[in-house]
Amino acid sequence: MHRTMQDEFYAVAFRKKIYQTLESLQTDLDEWITYYNQERPHSGRYCFGKTPMQTFLESITLAKQKLLDNLIPAA
Repeated sequence: MHRTMQDEFYAVAFRKKIYQTLESLQTDLDEWITYYNQERPHSGRYCFGKTPMQTFLESITLAKQKLLDNLIPAA
């Protein structure tokens, strides 16, 4: 994630804008993180072109099931 932030946000943002305050940099970073998680298709192994948020939301049911399976003692 840090490398992606460096390559896709900081390297681009600092070429386009001179930040006068840390707050304005934080605002732009927050907007980029929202874009990264909710709009940008991800190329991760199990994402299949979905956004990270889509992948997370779709995996909640599986994670809960695995948790429940581990809580039930073996007979």
